[in-house]
Formats: sequence, structure tokens, C-alpha cells
Amino acid sequence: MSKLSLTLAVLSVAMIVAFPLRAAQVKTAVLRIDRVVGPPISRLDAPPADLGFAGAMLGNEDNRTTGAFTGMDYTVKTQAVAPEQAAAALDALKAEGIGLIAVIAEGDILKALSDRAGPEVLLMNAGARDDALRDADCRANVLHVSPSRSMLSDSIVQFLMWKKWSRILLIHGSHPEDKLLADSYRRSAAKFGAKIVEEREFVDTGGGRRTDTGHVMVQKQIPVFTQDAEDYDVIIAADEAGVFAPYLPYHTWDPRPVAGSAGLRPVSWHAAHESWGATQFQRRFEKLTGRNMREEDYQAWLAMRVIGEVVTRSGKADPATVRAYALSAEFELAAFKGQKLTFRSWNGQLRQPILLTDGRVTVSVSPQDGYLHQHSPLDTLGIDAPETACRAFGG
Repeated sequence: MSKLSLTLAVLSVAMIVAFPLRAAQVKTAVLRIDRVVGPPISRLDAPPADLGFAGAMLGNEDNRTTGAFTGMDYTVKTQAVAPEQAAAALDALKAEGIGLIAVIAEGDILKALSDRAGPEVLLMNAGARDDALRDADCRANVLHVSPSRSMLSDSIVQFLMWKKWSRILLIHGSHPEDKLLADSYRRSAAKFGAKIVEEREFVDTGGGRRTDTGHVMVQKQIPVFTQDAEDYDVIIAADEAGVFAPYLPYHTWDPRPVAGSAGLRPVSWHAAHESWGATQFQRRFEKLTGRNMREEDYQAWLAMRVIGEVVTRSGKADPATVRAYALSAEFELAAFKGQKLTFRSWNGQLRQPILLTDGRVTVSVSPQDGYLHQHSPLDTLGIDAPETACRAFGG
């Protein structure tokens, strides 16, 4: 090669590095639907304004890092609206050409949005836990990165059985979501051989969660509420509405541990989790946001990373390809939980370990040792293929 040809070749490479070809754009969004609810029992649990959005931003950063080498540029739009504005917000995102949307919403809203979105949009459920959405009410255009109620309840009951704490006092709230969670714990107990010796309902009378229930009143009322129960090993609280469960530990009549919505809680993520590279992941999030990562943040991060992983491997970003590849045997995602995560082909649920936390440390991780499955121990958590009534995925 002549000196002139060599010089021209070097200049060509330099120009490509300095002025790369225009990257293909992958448009994503996070749509959060905020219902008006009362304040949490503890002010420490008040949701931050960027709940979920911050996790998506971190996931988008991760995608862009990979995209710089694969010719893909990722963008994420975040939007929070009230329930009555949800449909219009979805329509606006579709009008912008965004077909990959993570949704943080309750189950009824997610179902309505999936029906409105149509087959040209893929929704990533990063919030709703309803088992019905993974069962008879499943939708072909929804993949679930949030764990279901049954995955969470199974994870707790597995641990209790491993501890040989098989006798359960189930206390559930009076709200519809509390009753759904109680149903899930009943199924989990039957599934793994635990016994619910008694059930009690804590009725929400509508008072102020903090002003009407100071520690003096709680210290007097909760022991009486739990008095004279059948002999039990552990209390399971089903309190998604957040009315009473945090008051149970240290206030029950009998000295027994509490699990479920208080005490030992099943979560998709917790700020105390440090195993499998999670510490570095947590620090990156804290540097970005100045706060700890919450479950909604992790689930929104998962949604973005599922999209990024599929686009990297398939080279395509259309919703149909993302869905098909994510459900295929070729897909897997590293997510700081000790093993690769994959989707269940029969209902679009992301398989994942569930962390059991007391609020300070990771006490355990389910599935527990000894719970075996012909395909994956992760399928011992939640709705398995032979049990599914979902038909949208070909089951």
C-alpha cells in the first residue's frame, strides 16, 4: 500500500470515529398512573416524585452504553398522570411513535391500557401484581417484569416451611386488594403444606393512619386484637392498602414473628441487598438520584434492560420482535439476583428470585433450597404452566 493510500485509510477511520453514522433511535417511555391515596403509616415510606422514573433513567443509561457500540441510541420519556388521564397519555405516546412503554399502574388500569394500546404497542408491566393478569385476564401485548402476588406469597410460605413454622394466623385488611393478597396466601399455604389455623380481618374505619393511631393507642389495641388466637407459629399480614401491618411487630398478644406486609417482607428489590454485584448497582443509582432504589425503580430498570437486551441481540426494536425474542429460549437477562432471568412463555411473566427482607438486611432469597421443578426452581413461585388459564400466549 502506498503512503498516500495508507494516509487516506487512516483519515477515513478517524472521520468515522469523529463523525459516526447516525444511530438508529429506540424510543421508550414510562407511564406512571398515580391514584390519590392517604399518607403512609411512616413518613419514611412516602414515595419520591421520581419513583420508577429514576430506575428507568438508569436502565436507559445502561442501554445507551451498549448502544454506542451497536449503532442504537435509546431515549426514554417519563410521564405521571391521574387515572382519568391515562388513556389520553397512552394515545399521545403512540402518536409520538413510541411503541415500547413501561407502565406503573394498578391492575384494572393496566388492563384497560393494554386493550386500548392494540397489538402495535408492547407494554411492560412494572407495577401491577394481579395474578389474573397472568392468568385468565392475560393480554398478548403485556410482559410482566413486576412479580405477581402469588410469586410473593409463595416466596414467604416456602421460607416458613423451611423454618418449620407451618401454623399461620392470617390477618387481612378490608380493602379489595387486601382480600386478593389473602387469597394468594391461602393458595400458597395449600400449595406447600402450611396450615392457616385462624383468620382475622382488620377493618379500616377510615381514620387518619398516623394521627388517629399513635403508639400509645396501638400498644393497647393490637394486643387485644390478636388475643386468644388458635396456637400458631407466625402471623402473615395481608395489607396492601397499608393500614395496619406495620403496627403488628412487637404488639401482638403472643410473642410470634410477623411476615407478609410487615416484618419479613417479600420484595423484588431492596436498598439493603448487596449480593451478586448489587452493591455497585445500588451505588450507581444513588449517585444518579441521591436516594435509595425502591421496587418500582428496579422494575422500571428491568423493563428498560429487557428492551435493551433484546435490541442488542436481535438488532431490531419493533414491539413484535421485542416480544417474540423476549419470550424465546435465547433471551436471558443479568439482574443482580444470582442467576439469569427469563420469561415464562405461557403468560409473559419474568422469572425472578424474590428477596425476603426485614427492612435492614436480606434475610433470605426464594425459591428456597429443596423446592425443585422440572424446568426451573423459579417456576415454583407463582403460576406454573399446567395451572395457567392464560390463552393469549398460546397456552
